[in-house]
Amino acid sequence: MMITGPSMIPSIPSIRSRNMQNWLSRGAFYLLVILIVLGCVGPFAWQIITSIKPARELTTLPPILPSQVTVEHYIRVFERPFGKYIMNSVIVASATTIFCLVVGSFAAYALGRLRMKGKMIILSMVLAVSMFPEIAIVSPLYVVMRNLKLLNTYPALIFPYTTFAMPLTLWILTSFFREIPAELEEAAKIDGCSPLQAFWKVILPIAAPGMFTTAILVFIAAWNEFLFALTFTKTIQAQTIPVGIAMLPTMYHVPWGSIAAASVIVTIPLIILVLVFQRRIISGLTAGAVKG
Repeated sequence: MMITGPSMIPSIPSIRSRNMQNWLSRGAFYLLVILIVLGCVGPFAWQIITSIKPARELTTLPPILPSQVTVEHYIRVFERPFGKYIMNSVIVASATTIFCLVVGSFAAYALGRLRMKGKMIILSMVLAVSMFPEIAIVSPLYVVMRNLKLLNTYPALIFPYTTFAMPLTLWILTSFFREIPAELEEAAKIDGCSPLQAFWKVILPIAAPGMFTTAILVFIAAWNEFLFALTFTKTIQAQTIPVGIAMLPTMYHVPWGSIAAASVIVTIPLIILVLVFQRRIISGLTAGAVKG
């Protein structure tokens, strides 16, 4: 029979000290979460507030909230051919995404599933290419586009966008394909499937979360790109949304309300897209990191 002595019973001050430490750790955690959320949501919330403020209240900071809500800035945005900018961005971003998925899926399958020498060298070169800043390659790309007479066209944006979208596609899909069990592909080959049929009927359906995640990330990157779109386009026939927003200021006036309204208009679709498909995006990002 165990006899509990006074030294084995926790004292009341020690219990209070532990409770205080737990409360402090929880408080610090929630404070950190609040700061992170404010840092992420704050700029977008500020843009929304700016977009609904009257023009006379945009020259001074206080008050933060508008005295009255107005939609005049949104009306002024669509008085310009802003719909054309949106259409151009949809076409360019969608074409870039489709091109990267079609070409990148075959390349990632070869790098992730087939036995070949130099796979890591190829992936390292792809990663090295993605590290080049856009400003370092914009001049030679401009010369190429000019010689091919592609300036101010959709291909002038789609092809250069692959310089940063394709490495992202390859790295995500290669790691995802690599984690798919080889037994599934071997079973398909035993059933009479060729390597291409096994890839199309077995590998791609399993890799759907990774493909979807890659598509979302590539689309967002192409949607937000500015430097190439500014350099390779001259008229509204091919200019995208970032260039359209950059064209709003004039020599003597900066329409902060219109800029904020345009930013809100082009950001909301991306937010809705991510919120609707967030489960697929998360599963696609984490699937290649956990081995079954």
